[in-house]
Formats: sequence, C-alpha cells, structure tokens
Amino acid sequence: MSDVLTCAACGAKNRVTTVPAGQVPTCARCGAALPWLIQGTDATFTQDVQAGVPVLVDFWAPWCGPCRVIGPVLEDLARERAGKLKVVKVNVDDHPHAPGQYQVQGIPTLLLFRNGQLAGRQVGAAPKGTLSAWIDAT
Repeated sequence: MSDVLTCAACGAKNRVTTVPAGQVPTCARCGAALPWLIQGTDATFTQDVQAGVPVLVDFWAPWCGPCRVIGPVLEDLARERAGKLKVVKVNVDDHPHAPGQYQVQGIPTLLLFRNGQLAGRQVGAAPKGTLSAWIDAT
C-alpha cells in the first residue's frame, strides 16, 4: 500500500510506500521534507508507529462530528511539522483491532508514540494550539 503526499514547498505529488527507519519522506522533485500524513490499518499499525520522529495516531470515524473537526487541524500540523511529525489516521469502523489494543473507548482519540512506544493520550477534539503544546510536552 502506498500513500500520495503533496509537497508543501513545490506542490509535487509523491507516492510513498515505506520509509526506512530513522528517515522521513522527502519530495522527489525538490528534496523538501513531506507532510507525513497516512492512512493506517490494523495490518500496518505496528509498522506505522515506528519512525524517527514522533507519531500522532488519530483514531476516528467518518460519522463522528468532532473527528471531522479535528481532521483539518491534524493536516495543518503535518504540513507545519513536515519532517518532524508523522500523522497516522486509523478509521475505527474499518480497523477495530488497533483501537481495541489501546483501549480506545471514545473518538477522536489521539495517541502519541515516540520511538514506537506510547508516550501520551488525548481524548476528544482540541484546538491546534493545545495539540501542538501537548505534542511538544509529551
């Protein structure tokens, strides 16, 4: 499975499959760090949370109002922190195993992983500034 990431610097679309450990995806055209926002699955979850940068996992569902509110905020954070943050969105309706493994009882639930280990949990939609401060402090 691959994701298409759009470069914030030059607008080029980049197909990204896997990124070697300790690296971040870069634009094939200009070399800038790409906003790292991908769709996660139960099958890829363990690999998805492994990265050389903090990984923010968003457990969400399309019918969830607060999830739809926080989606653009997470996209903004991925763009602003290109090369410094990976955002993984997991649809709980399509992929129930990963949320069950982490006792997700309400959505949206955000989990922050550092070096593949759970470092923090945020339940509910929060403003961008609050999320940014939480990521920095956790």
